[in-house]
Amino acid sequence: MHSPRRPLAARLPAFPWDAIAGAKERAAAHEDGLVDLSVGTPVDPTPASVQQALAAAADSHGYPTTVGTPALRAALVDFVRRHRGAPGTIDVDGVLPTVGSKELVAHLPFQLGIGPEEIVAFPAIAYPTYDMGARFVGAQSLPLDLVTLAEHGDAALPDPAAVSRIRLLWLNSPSNPTGDVLTVPQMAALVTWARERGIVVASDECYALLPWTVDEVPSVLDPRVNGGSLDGVLCVYSLSKQSNLAGYRAAFVAGDPALVGELLAIRKQAGMMIPGPVQAAMATALGDDDAVAAQREIYRARRAILAPALRAAGGEISGSQAGLYLWTSFGEDAMVTVERLAGAGVLVAPGMFYGEGGGSTVRVALTATDERIAAAAGRLEHLERP
Repeated sequence: MHSPRRPLAARLPAFPWDAIAGAKERAAAHEDGLVDLSVGTPVDPTPASVQQALAAAADSHGYPTTVGTPALRAALVDFVRRHRGAPGTIDVDGVLPTVGSKELVAHLPFQLGIGPEEIVAFPAIAYPTYDMGARFVGAQSLPLDLVTLAEHGDAALPDPAAVSRIRLLWLNSPSNPTGDVLTVPQMAALVTWARERGIVVASDECYALLPWTVDEVPSVLDPRVNGGSLDGVLCVYSLSKQSNLAGYRAAFVAGDPALVGELLAIRKQAGMMIPGPVQAAMATALGDDDAVAAQREIYRARRAILAPALRAAGGEISGSQAGLYLWTSFGEDAMVTVERLAGAGVLVAPGMFYGEGGGSTVRVALTATDERIAAAAGRLEHLERP
């Protein structure tokens, strides 16, 4: 007799955002309204150039291609050369558009053929979808301190014998949620360690063009990191934040042409295609550096208002060198902080959403309007300290 089928959904943890639904209701009841600094969804307009490109491509009666239009592929190559340090040798065979970056993160273990008894490793405090991607294929999740791994190699593993089962190592720099940035030597050490063990390195660099307290945000595509070879490395990138394209689902993966070719073959079979008008808009966004720079300055100004307000309320900001979040501790359990701030009408995300090490920290997003950021700062400056 066959055992009863257990749905995959039943094997997954609860969706984390459900845990703060009550806090959101409490914050929304504030007399001056909710300031939502939890999810990090863009609130500013999509650049006019991108909207115009989307509209101009609206007559899209045929099926789009998975590999992308020639114009989009050329724009991707140009972007990674100019902004991610990719070598001049990278060409259209080393880039592939994706339906947003979360989709790729969740499905990369499957598309790489990773299965049960194998391991997907990722930062100890991290975006939860790295773990979900492992769970979807029945693989083991392995959270790691990547700085320690870069310094000590196998000795940093809880079980050094497990190294033979690691198939994929995720890097995330700038980190979501901490905003930490890996240095060139750290990334190079991680790539070298992984290559020597036949492990694919996927580097999630979606916030790379939003640096604050660092001179650069290195990429896995940079020859200083990969030694001049793209073998075994992939860069995952999104336009959601830098170009306010979250609703477009516009992202890409770039790197080892052999790995990109494997992904393309599977994605063609699965019909994973970006809509034609979005491909046209994405090609425009990749070349609109002025719009990206303008948006970065908007976030810089919001950060300059919010960071001192958090400190005035007793918060200690760590990491946060780049990206859209202020990783902040008030010296108490994260859910206590969430509830206290909700009482002031400010909603933030508890750190335990991102790993056990985040239990006393909250993630505070810069993605609210100037008016709402100012409102949050005013409330925080008058918040009773813990």
